[in-house]
Order: sequence, then C-alpha cells, then structure tokens
Amino acid sequence: MMDTQGALQHYFGFDQFRPGQQQTVDQLLQGHSSLAIFPTGSGKSLCYQLSALQLPHLTLVVSPCWP
Repeated sequence: MMDTQGALQHYFGFDQFRPGQQQTVDQLLQGHSSLAIFPTGSGKSLCYQLSALQLPHLTLVVSPCWP
C-alpha cells in the first residue's frame, strides 16, 4: 500500500492535500467514521475516493448527484 501523499500524487496528480482532507483520509484508513463538511468544490469526494483506493477490500462510495 502506498502512503497517502504518494497515492494523492499518483491517482489524482495533486502535490498536497487541501485543509481538512488529510485528517479525513487518515480517520477513514484507521477504520473510523468521518464527517467532512467542506464548502462546495473543496475536495470532499477525494477524501472518500482516495481512502477507498488504499483499503484492501471493495469499498462503495456513494455521492449525491445534483440535477
């Protein structure tokens, strides 16, 4: 398994996390629940997608779709 910083660069092409993202990803990877309340466009989905890529088993990420 790649470290989170390496995975962020590899899968998403970003050099650093935005505020709050690293903490959310770390909590999820430690098996804890996490509630991320960030403004629109601040990268909430990345937190759950990156975590899912790092976990060993199938992970289902459900995001609402706005019309």
